[in-house]
Amino acid sequence: MHAVNTAARPGAGTEVAYHRAAIRGLDIFYREAGPADAPVVVLLHGFPSSSHMFRNLIPALADRYRVIAPDYPGFGQSSAPAPEAFAYSFDTLADVVEALLEGLGIRRYALYMQDYGGPVGFRLAARQPERVTGLIVQNAVANLEGFHANAAAAFGPYWTDRNAETEKPVRSFLAAETTRFQYEHGSSTRADRLSPDTWTHDQALLDRPGNDRIQLELLYRYQDNVGAYPAFQAYLKDRQPNILVVWGDNDPFFTAEGRDLFKALVPATEVHAYDAGHFALETHLPEISGAIRGFLARVA
Repeated sequence: MHAVNTAARPGAGTEVAYHRAAIRGLDIFYREAGPADAPVVVLLHGFPSSSHMFRNLIPALADRYRVIAPDYPGFGQSSAPAPEAFAYSFDTLADVVEALLEGLGIRRYALYMQDYGGPVGFRLAARQPERVTGLIVQNAVANLEGFHANAAAAFGPYWTDRNAETEKPVRSFLAAETTRFQYEHGSSTRADRLSPDTWTHDQALLDRPGNDRIQLELLYRYQDNVGAYPAFQAYLKDRQPNILVVWGDNDPFFTAEGRDLFKALVPATEVHAYDAGHFALETHLPEISGAIRGFLARVA
């Protein structure tokens, strides 16, 4: 059983409410806004962020949509048990999000997927494709060609032989300078729109005692996603879901080949590319939210 408090749901305005749900012994935090009877949009965050990355997008959508943005276990304000107490994998992250939606009685939804949100969301969509009204993909990949060579070089040895030596380049992804780099790289044309609160917020949570072990486990298990890419691609090709791609073209981790896969497999895919980085939402909120609203008006 999953205890979800259904009282005091947000009204028709855009004010964000903050909730917690008891799921599988975990305390799962999520943000919610919008009319309770409106079409649902689920926002799935990336690494190393949390639902905090959607703090500005939620009000931009909530006048017409019920918007739900959870924190995965180990992220944001959700429980972060040690790896010995919770089996961190992208399957279990998807399980928790699925249980949250079930507990809220949500049976139809669009998915916004960024970075880690991709493998979480593709699992949800492939499990229950009839529930998904549309996919919004923002710098998340479903093919190995979608990785820049330097990222593949850092993770390949760690996945093949996990030890202290192969862990070193992966551990660098937890460093403060890398977190800041993820936000700043490729965003120079709109650098004045980048809030330092983003990387300082993310880093404070990464720096919690023991959180490095959680993140290293998930970075190790990311290889499961690579193994699942053929299944994700088969889902896209067979089901031809409604897809909107909103992409930061200057992403230091994910390539144009990752962006273009979606239209190759689903020709009706709508693609918007921006002069932005990995966290394009930080610098291009008006453009991205406008594209999302147009897309949802057709599919939600």
